Amino acid sequence: MTPKQFYDWQTSGGANDVMALVDTLERADIPWCAIGDIAVNYWAEHAMVTHDVDIVVALDEVERAVALFESAGFSIERFDCSINVKGRSAISIQISTEAFYRDYPSHAVPADVHGILMRAASLEDTLKGKMKAWSESTRRQSKRIKDLADIARLIESHPHLWECLDDTLKQEIQRP
Repeated sequence: MTPKQFYDWQTSGGANDVMALVDTLERADIPWCAIGDIAVNYWAEHAMVTHDVDIVVALDEVERAVALFESAGFSIERFDCSINVKGRSAISIQISTEAFYRDYPSHAVPADVHGILMRAASLEDTLKGKMKAWSESTRRQSKRIKDLADIARLIESHPHLWECLDDTLKQEIQRP
């Protein structure tokens, strides 16, 4: 079984939704990148299946991207800091509209995640995003623990990132 077939099996057809999302953005030449768990999966030594696909789109292209996703058959639901895009699978696609991520697409790298070609946030941006998520005290404990584990996965795979951690995180994560 290929990585894409395994991902598709675990997400009830998620590979097709992700490939359609990528194709829509790439054909329109919209700057974007995957962030969150998908980006961690690219940078960490071992990928973990996730049903969340978090992306960021260049802020001046968000509305055009949303219109293109609707034309491609995705449903759209808007929130304060995000736009949810839903296809036919169990995948939950979320476009972050937070200003924090505005420069991420300009640092994106080509990536193969679960056998799907896409753009991923740079290694440093991926770590910054996970550290931001972990530091949000209003997040559910289970999500913050997952964020901490993702930070540890990045540090284990890229030990030089240890220096990017603040003292609080250095107390939580073992130095590689």
